[in-house]
Amino acid sequence: MIQENCYLNALGIICAAGNNGQQVKSNIQAGKINLLKSSDYHAGPALPLGLVDCELPPIPLADKKWQSRNNQCALAALEQIRPAVEEAINQFGSHRIAIIIGTSTSGIAESEKAIEQWVSTDTVPDSYHYGLQEMGAPAQFIAEVFGTTGPTYGISTACSSGAKAIATAQRLLSAGLCDAVIAGGVDTMCKLTVQGFSSLQAVSNEVCNPFSLNRKGINIGEGAALFLISGNKSGVELLGAGESSDAHHISAPEPNGAGAIKCMQAALDDAQIAANQIDYINLHGTATELNDQMESTAVQHIFGTNTLCSSTKPFTGHTLGAAGAIEAGICWLMLADKQQRFVPPHLWDEEVDPQLASIKLVSKSSIETNSINYALSNSFAFGGNNISLLLGRMS
Repeated sequence: MIQENCYLNALGIICAAGNNGQQVKSNIQAGKINLLKSSDYHAGPALPLGLVDCELPPIPLADKKWQSRNNQCALAALEQIRPAVEEAINQFGSHRIAIIIGTSTSGIAESEKAIEQWVSTDTVPDSYHYGLQEMGAPAQFIAEVFGTTGPTYGISTACSSGAKAIATAQRLLSAGLCDAVIAGGVDTMCKLTVQGFSSLQAVSNEVCNPFSLNRKGINIGEGAALFLISGNKSGVELLGAGESSDAHHISAPEPNGAGAIKCMQAALDDAQIAANQIDYINLHGTATELNDQMESTAVQHIFGTNTLCSSTKPFTGHTLGAAGAIEAGICWLMLADKQQRFVPPHLWDEEVDPQLASIKLVSKSSIETNSINYALSNSFAFGGNNISLLLGRMS
């Protein structure tokens, strides 16, 4: 059945900010940073990392293709929405449930260990299966867990992957190709990402400091956010999605924000919402020199200087392929609770960079308590692969 409206019915989330939605919300409200210093993933001094710091559930499937920490992290989020998923399967049938998952690492951490053993012994561990690092593996794993047979695939567009999966869910529903979708993103820590971003000189040895004069770069994080998405009117409404690809550079954003402007405006147009109706923007806010310059320029161009904004990456780290889903999840937590409203504070040293366009960052000392009805979440990836999601509170 073709769905004219799209709702994020239920959220499962796990990241450095918390092991479920309530923990994430409480820690963000309190301004509590849980990034941990570690040198386990690189050579050199310990770096702050957004690590999931809890015991993850065991994989319930025997096939070694599924035995990755990435899938364990996905499963931890999935268990939080299991009742809603099972209800959707009963309502629509397993063949009408799609699964679209964004990731950029999949099971690469296990492949790193296998390669290390192969280099030293000319053998790989008996438990290793190459398929666990396929970008489609998390989606296929979830389909195996629930026995669903609808459209199932992965999206890997670097840091926009998780948000792209959510936008894809909207399109599948509107095309009538399914009746419900499990969509979101998952990425877990590995040496490839920590050392890779370090080689780009994009990693900070302190907790990241978005939009500050003293910003030094990102903190790598890990985590998962999975939604059950359908036409059933509950949770939070996905009103619009805007995507662009400026292809300016393999890793640097277009400096004038052309791609960001295009995708934010496209999300507004898709939702038929005016810029002055947006109450809050969850910024991509990586704390790198070029991203913050570009994003502040783009946000000011469309929204001026009065729309509340914050980057939540000091709470989570930059979770790469999961970032867009986790940050949409934080917006979901803001909008789904009709009783207890909050706006994520922008944690930084409050040293203004005069070279950045002025935007209204949420103060950590006096968190705004305005009623938030419309929230925009930005994700900007390598290659200029950009997306903005526009979420609305249910009336």
